[in-house]
Amino acid sequence: MASSASTAPRTALTIRLCGPRGFCAGVDRAIQIVVLALKKYGAPVYVRHEIVHNRYVVEGLEAKGAIFVEELDEIPAEHRDQPVVFSAHGVPKSVPADAEARNLFYLDATCPLVSKVHKQAMRHQRMGRHVVLIGHAGHPEVIGTMGQLPEGSVSLVETVEDAAHYQPADPDNLGYVTQTTLSVDDTAGVIRKLHERFPNLTAPAADSICYATTNRQEAVKQAAPGCDLFLIVGAPNSSNSKRLVEVALRAGARQSLLVQRASEIDWNTVGDLKTVGLSAGASAPEVIVNEIIEAFKARYDTTVELADTVEENEHFLVNRELREVELTHADMAWVNG
Repeated sequence: MASSASTAPRTALTIRLCGPRGFCAGVDRAIQIVVLALKKYGAPVYVRHEIVHNRYVVEGLEAKGAIFVEELDEIPAEHRDQPVVFSAHGVPKSVPADAEARNLFYLDATCPLVSKVHKQAMRHQRMGRHVVLIGHAGHPEVIGTMGQLPEGSVSLVETVEDAAHYQPADPDNLGYVTQTTLSVDDTAGVIRKLHERFPNLTAPAADSICYATTNRQEAVKQAAPGCDLFLIVGAPNSSNSKRLVEVALRAGARQSLLVQRASEIDWNTVGDLKTVGLSAGASAPEVIVNEIIEAFKARYDTTVELADTVEENEHFLVNRELREVELTHADMAWVNG
């Protein structure tokens, strides 16, 4: 029986391929840390929580010898000399303290921009301010940021409505920080409401939402108008990827979907397509973007147009213990293509 790809009409289709897209410098660094640790120390290398929110990446690292755990007590005694890597989202201070108490060797893969938010929160506290954290409850980054300070030092605000009802003990001594992967527009609304209610609210020394989140949202905004469908490559638990779906819809795409692989596209329900937008969250590998383009090329007479906004050239160094280990193109080809 002939496949649907071979029988579908070869209608003309334009893919607007956003740039920047996919891996940011923090995600790239975190994956490199696990790959280099496996090269230097051998398997197994333990990773606390998903190193980044992407199933393809997690399964790829598992195939290389990484073992993912949620808590450090899951590491067996016979493997205590093997490294454990903390994820890019950051961890509460209690986690490295626990690792040290267990005599574990750990490598911290926290994104430097998340670490910057931790420092901003700690600075607010040092200056006598109660910290307001704008973010999503339960997200690992939020748990990690709140865990930098004593219990009760941080209040979480998620929405404009939360900001409208928030009742601090001392309204004149507040400082805010934000999760790095939020919607730029949504967060601006929350901050406006907080400033409206608390004129003495102190901003962080630098913007907390990371450059990669901002850049990917801006590229999607530019490309979305007139798109019949906008696909975002990313995981359902990836905050920055889900925000890109929302941005695409607000900016004018007729429909927008989050997909992890090409196999998740339901070709029978996407409707008539002439223009498709395509981007990827900061934890989504380029190989899956290529896979999706090939799936469209199998069904349509496809033209790919680059929809670039800015060029990213950020690069974060891996941990000092790993810098002498050579990282080759072949080491990362499984994600970068």
